[in-house]
Amino acid sequence: MPLAVSSSSYPLLNIFWTMFEFFLWVIWIWILIWVFIDIFRSPDLSGWAKALWFVFVLFIPLIGVLVYLIARGGSMHDRAAQQVQQEDAEARRYIQQAAAESPASTADQLAKLADLRDRHVISDAEFDREKAKVLA
Repeated sequence: MPLAVSSSSYPLLNIFWTMFEFFLWVIWIWILIWVFIDIFRSPDLSGWAKALWFVFVLFIPLIGVLVYLIARGGSMHDRAAQQVQQEDAEARRYIQQAAAESPASTADQLAKLADLRDRHVISDAEFDREKAKVLA
């Protein structure tokens, strides 16, 4: 019976402390992953420098991460922002290329013609002529 009582008597403060330790552990793993990502993303580091930073952070994690954040932490945000801008530019370029290659559907063309007619950019006769071309 004493075992059952002791196993269910886990004070509330211990629960909070365990949760705090767990969240610190998750934050530590998150920081470690971001440091590894930044090491391999850095275009200004040579292959040997990347390998040395990787080994340093891998085998002496706490000191390695702290030294990396002190030495190169200021430019981590710049490299991440540059990567996001590059990915955004590539996505925009792809979308523009895909939109230029795909022909507009008949419904889209008719909607544009109707919009031009409604704004009095083209006359009714021009609308009818272009509509006949689209539907042909």
